[in-house]
Amino acid sequence: MWKKYILADSIETAVVALTEGEETARIIAGGTDLILELERGTRQGVSTLIDITQIPGLDEIWEDSDGLIHIGPLVTHNHVLASLLIREKAYALLQACWEIGSPQIRNRGTVVGNLVTASPANDTISPLMALNAKLRLASTRGERIVSLEDFYTGVRKTVMKNDEIITEVFFPAPGTHQVSYFIKTALRKAQAISVINISLLLSMQGDVIENARITLGAAAPTIIHAEAAEVFLAGKPLNDTVIEQAAELVAEAASPISDLRGSADYRAYMMGVIARRALTTIANGVDKTQVPSEPVLLMGSGMHVKAPKLPWTGEEIHTWINGKEYRFKTGFTKTLLNLIRDEAGLTGTKEGCAEGECGACTVYLDGRAVMSCLVPAPRAHGAEIVTIEGMRAGEKLHPVQEAFIEHGAVQCGFCTPGFVMSAIKLLEERETPSQAEIQQAITGNLCRCTGYYKIIEAIESASQRMHVGDQA
Repeated sequence: MWKKYILADSIETAVVALTEGEETARIIAGGTDLILELERGTRQGVSTLIDITQIPGLDEIWEDSDGLIHIGPLVTHNHVLASLLIREKAYALLQACWEIGSPQIRNRGTVVGNLVTASPANDTISPLMALNAKLRLASTRGERIVSLEDFYTGVRKTVMKNDEIITEVFFPAPGTHQVSYFIKTALRKAQAISVINISLLLSMQGDVIENARITLGAAAPTIIHAEAAEVFLAGKPLNDTVIEQAAELVAEAASPISDLRGSADYRAYMMGVIARRALTTIANGVDKTQVPSEPVLLMGSGMHVKAPKLPWTGEEIHTWINGKEYRFKTGFTKTLLNLIRDEAGLTGTKEGCAEGECGACTVYLDGRAVMSCLVPAPRAHGAEIVTIEGMRAGEKLHPVQEAFIEHGAVQCGFCTPGFVMSAIKLLEERETPSQAEIQQAITGNLCRCTGYYKIIEAIESASQRMHVGDQA
């Protein structure tokens, strides 16, 4: 694990700390990959983490007067899902973010972090490359701009220097004559890495394709273009014959590997299949209701980063848990989960998988539901944490807890705190959620006893009870 932790108060502070840390310092924002790698020992030589998550203003998405859309380095996948601008002008990116992880993961994981991790299976790379995105990198030596297409040199390898930080992603806002679309295949519906993915940006002149950009994920060591298909589509109508030929060219462009998620032959074949689906969908008209207009976020009041209450000295973690003030002198190299359990003695939050898969460790960090096993403990400094213990009002249980008991939604009980936390945050966002919204809210929570029907039933009951109570 890390030895030194810095909570930066500005980009300038972070850049200087990176330079001083030389080869051993790394920037952390979401940390959903980095913390896991450090815990498993697969990331060596990192002794200093520089946390930028408490710098206000870095979690914004905007369009400038030149028609460029900008994404800040703290924009999470859920920020993208909440953005009307992205929904209107960069639908493929919206789709990709909707397919990533779970609400808790999307509340921490950032778009920039997804790009920096540099796995060819990462979902946001292919749509941003199709959108012709560029990156702004900063260091003590100044700034430089790198096209996303030139950013990658291999699997998990980029042109980024150890002393550089990405300060924004930007791309030309697609016009009304352009349409984008994203598809991935995975081994399950949620919390699943892409087996393959594809992104398309087509410029149309009536029924004829003027220009096509088609990018393929998990089809090669880096995200690649289906160049032959792009050239073939230019100047052609989007009919069944053209779609079929283009799909074959896309399949031929893939040169994937075989691994646990799929063989090379399967990946290449399926790349043609999803290319055909994507092109057919565009030809028939993209239905933008595929991603809900008001998606479940579990973000509550934590939509934007607020300035921390206290400056960071590195000598203590000064935080508030369930409204009570804590000053920790130890636990600096732990996760937030272990800080809560070991240092605060609040053992209601459970460790199930310790890798952000099961949701048993769900807590609220500054209003957002997060997987506490993937959050470094020092991030709690100046923050407000709520755990399952904070759901009770004296001896009275929360209506969601009461409903879980009444409907038999508790079996072994190990996963229950996480489900309850997700459900309560959902009911803050939706008074009477649909069953589909309930299912989406708990995609990041696994029940080892497979008691999902009763859990959904309990959440529905609690919403009805709370709604009636509010009206009374």
